[in-house]
Amino acid sequence: MKRNLHAGKRQSGGFSLNVFTDDETYDIHLATLEVLEKTGVFVDDQEAREVFDGDGAFVDRKSKMVKIPPYLVEDAIRSAPSKLFLAGRNPKNDIVLESNRVGFTNFGEGIKVVDPYTGELRDTTKADVAASARLVDYLSDVDVYERAIGAHDVPQETGQLHNAEAWFPNTTKHGFMGPLNGRLLKKIVEMAEAIVGGRDRLKERPIISFITCPSSPLKLEKENCEIIMEAARSGLTVNILSMAMAGATSVVTLAGTLVTHNAEILAGVVLNQLTRRGAPVIYGSSTCPMDLWRTTASVGSPECGMISAAVAHMARYYLLPSWVAGG
Repeated sequence: MKRNLHAGKRQSGGFSLNVFTDDETYDIHLATLEVLEKTGVFVDDQEAREVFDGDGAFVDRKSKMVKIPPYLVEDAIRSAPSKLFLAGRNPKNDIVLESNRVGFTNFGEGIKVVDPYTGELRDTTKADVAASARLVDYLSDVDVYERAIGAHDVPQETGQLHNAEAWFPNTTKHGFMGPLNGRLLKKIVEMAEAIVGGRDRLKERPIISFITCPSSPLKLEKENCEIIMEAARSGLTVNILSMAMAGATSVVTLAGTLVTHNAEILAGVVLNQLTRRGAPVIYGSSTCPMDLWRTTASVGSPECGMISAAVAHMARYYLLPSWVAGG
């Protein structure tokens, strides 16, 4: 089992970037609570709206807006675990997420690949998914595998099942993937149960976690809700990952974008914890500024690094494991 090095913890060594004072952090938290209570989030799933409604949120069934009172938000933060165990196919690649420990993963969701034999830029295939898993498995400094690319030579309605089938047998590390919707998530869980030897064994050794991305600004689509709820019911980790873009899908200021980001993640955490109290969840981010000249996501910019540092800081404030873009 791996317990990686600490970053930002008061000790004899290490590096930290303290982006906010305690008072500034609290201000962002309070602003987020105000957004969730006064503006709310759009929830495009009836079952999710019923979950919110049954536990004290205010649900407008016509507009599908859900306003979440502060006590629900703060109770969900308290009930979410601060420490997560992510099992690898090989126990030597087990990893623990806890208290400022830093690990690394590859980036995901690639749709093109440069063919290593012909040099051609082409669509990705199921074989490429398998190859990407083998590559990451070889890299000793990459702790977990995120599905790097998706197969485009299979029916897309069931594409995530093909993707899972491709990467599961090709890495000995813990794997993350977006399952597309709740129905496919349940099928992928069945695959994982077959691999490890049953449902109870999967709870002991969770070899897979899931990722879902709310739509900015302040929107939980039907698929987001299904994934958040089904992951909680399965007892598996879900990484709720905002991809807000400052100047596009969120306000142009970094502080304002952080409040939007925070509201989206915490709305998902509330839904997750209302579905199953104590369910494992990760506070995620690929939030970045928009390049106003090229109208593209500026993932490698200094501002992206600033946002990622701020997101990690907020996750520490909430005692939640975080997952942020490295640029």
